[in-house]
Amino acid sequence: MANAREWVPDVLGEPFEQLTLPLQPDAEGDVVATLVRYSPPPRLHLHRRPAADTDVLYVHGWSDYFFQTELAEFWNDQGARFHALDLRKYGRSLRPGQTPGFVDDLAVYDEDIAAALDAIGHGEAPTADAAHRPRSRRLILLGHSTGGLTLSLWADRHPGRADALILNSPWLEFQARSAGRAALTPLIDLHARIDPKAAMPNVDLGFYSRTVSRTMDGEWDYDLAWRPIRGFPVHPAWLVAVLAGHARVAAGLHIDAPVLTLLSERSTLLPHWTPDMLTSDVVLVVRDIAQRALQLGPTVTVSWLEDALHDVFLSRPPVRQAAYASISQWMRGYLSGS
Repeated sequence: MANAREWVPDVLGEPFEQLTLPLQPDAEGDVVATLVRYSPPPRLHLHRRPAADTDVLYVHGWSDYFFQTELAEFWNDQGARFHALDLRKYGRSLRPGQTPGFVDDLAVYDEDIAAALDAIGHGEAPTADAAHRPRSRRLILLGHSTGGLTLSLWADRHPGRADALILNSPWLEFQARSAGRAALTPLIDLHARIDPKAAMPNVDLGFYSRTVSRTMDGEWDYDLAWRPIRGFPVHPAWLVAVLAGHARVAAGLHIDAPVLTLLSERSTLLPHWTPDMLTSDVVLVVRDIAQRALQLGPTVTVSWLEDALHDVFLSRPPVRQAAYASISQWMRGYLSGS
C-alpha cells in the first residue's frame, strides 16, 4: 500500500491530515482504518488550557465517518491534540468490494483502536502493566452512537488505558428495550448463522439525514456515499454483534475512568416526519440510554441538552455551544487534577 505509513492531506483540507493504518486482511481482502488529525499552526497561549497534555480520539457511529471540523477546533482550543478514527469499511477506510460497516463482533475493532492509539503515542507497552504505567499525556476517548458503544466495551476490557470517556448519544440499548432485545436476538442469531450478510429490511426512513444534511433541513455538508441518506444496509451478523454489546452493558460494565454522556432531552421516533425531529433524537430512546449509561462504571455524568439532535455536535449552534460548555465544565471537575 503506497503511503500506508505517511500522513497525507485529508479530504477536509488544511489543516487536516490522514494516516492509513493497515490491518489484518479478512474474507473480503485487505482491510485498513484511517486516522485523521487536526494540525493547525501553533499559537501562543498565556494561560494553561484545560485539556493541555491531552490526546482525544474520536470514533464515529453507524453509517458515518468523521467530518465534524468544529469539534476538532473545540478540542484544539482546549489545548488537546485531536484525532478521529474512520473504522474499517467506513468513510475513508471503505474499499471497493467491501460490505460497508460490516463486522460480526465489536471486539474486532480492538485492532483498529490499537493501531490508532499506537500512532498517536498511546500504544500499550508489552512489558508493562497498562493499568499502572505512567503516561506523559492524558487520553480522552470520544464516541458517537455505535462508536460510543464500541468504546465503552473497549474501555471495560482495557482498564487503565483511558483517562476519560465522553459519549455522544451512545447506542447502549436497543430501541425496543431489553425485552425486545431478548425476544429478537435468537431469531436474528439464527438468521445470521444461515446468511450472515443477508440484507435486512431498512427501517431508516431518512429522517435523521433530513435534520442534518444541508441538502435538506440541516446545515452540514458531507459525502453522501460515505454517509447515505438512509444508512448502510443492515446485516444479521452485524446486528447480533450490536445486540451482544447491549447485553453486556445491561449486565453492567466496570469502566475505571470518569464517563460523560451527552444526550438530547427528548426522542421523537415516529414513522412519519414532524418538525419536532429538528430538535430531538430521532434514532434512540434517550431515557433508556441514560439508564444504561449509569451502568457503565462508578463515575458517570449524564448531561441533557435541550433541542439536541442524535449527534449533539450537529445540532443548531446554541445547542452545540451548550454541549461544548458541558464538556468544559465536566473537565474542570474530573480532569483538572489528573
